[in-house]
Amino acid sequence: MKIILSIIFVILNIYANELVDSNTCKGCHPTIYSEFYDSSHRKASIFENKVHKGMWDLHPDKQKESYTCAKCHTPTDLELLKNLEENKKAMPEKNNIQTQEAISCVYCHSIKNIEEHTSSNKNIASLKDKVFYSANENNRDQKNKEFKDEVSLFGMMKEKSGSPFHKIDYSNDNFYTGKMCMGCHSHLQNENNFDLCRVEEKGAKSEETNCISCHMPKIAGSATSIKITKEHRFHGFASGSKNQDLLSKYIKIDLKENKNDFKISIKNEASHNLFLQPLRLAQLKVNVLRDGKTIALETKEFARIIGKDGKPTMPWLADSEIKNNMIKANEKRIIKYDFQMKKDDKIEVIFGYYTVNPKMIEKLNLQDDEESKKFNIIFSKFFYAK
Repeated sequence: MKIILSIIFVILNIYANELVDSNTCKGCHPTIYSEFYDSSHRKASIFENKVHKGMWDLHPDKQKESYTCAKCHTPTDLELLKNLEENKKAMPEKNNIQTQEAISCVYCHSIKNIEEHTSSNKNIASLKDKVFYSANENNRDQKNKEFKDEVSLFGMMKEKSGSPFHKIDYSNDNFYTGKMCMGCHSHLQNENNFDLCRVEEKGAKSEETNCISCHMPKIAGSATSIKITKEHRFHGFASGSKNQDLLSKYIKIDLKENKNDFKISIKNEASHNLFLQPLRLAQLKVNVLRDGKTIALETKEFARIIGKDGKPTMPWLADSEIKNNMIKANEKRIIKYDFQMKKDDKIEVIFGYYTVNPKMIEKLNLQDDEESKKFNIIFSKFFYAK
């Protein structure tokens, strides 16, 4: 922990006076900045993320005045990281960094490599002065791309490339495979050596399909105002709590009608289990519309419940899985309904999830947070009986 905190502190301190403020990036990357501003990265601290605050308020480390979540939730807060390193009081204070820069542009674009460990991985930051990593297949061989005018079409056309404020290193393979995400998003174990969450590492090895291609897909709009492009990587970060519509295409749902029953199939085409956070609760809701009436069939639930001694507990106490029927990576789950359909029946199939399992809302003091209580629909379709 101390080694990585020291490295983070050094790299961010280099840019503290000029570039650590993501608002600086807005001048050349207005579209990306607006996406980042509404993202879970910008809102990762206890002051912007109500679910994280609810969990932190119950965490035993709060009583010890040691915000051990900082490595991933607020790595841009230099003072907090320094206090953690020196075993001093290290508690988040509501300031510009915590509310606007929890996980900043500079931080992510300075990740050189990932150091793998049993309990959680660590981000290894670059010490290059004003050189940031990015991905661009056309410039992959360039490690220090500078700002310049590029001439094309026999010298008749000029266009600018690079940045007047920093150099760009396009050679880091981790920004093409998604491995640069694995410092914080790979896995996390508690003091019982129990996995609270874990992502399959194979999802960060392919350059075709990986964390970035799914959670940061290419969408319309220019990445920069210096050199106009048709597309850019989405920096709002599609996840279980934000921009879920971008992930819905990885869930395929179909219905097969039989003589005395029908079956619904759910195919998870992602490289990891459908929802990784133990707080999530997915549900399949099916309604049959017949003769002007609605017949609600049994709601099917999918969750990973963790705990101890056969009972659900908070994450830091857990040492085992109490229940896990979450749909696994590349799994096709078949759910059978013993219900005989009639001609002209219309079957409404809804699949979605709660960011926070309703049973945990009161425990986390989220009764007034509508987002936490909301049922997020990621698939809705009517099927017709034959």
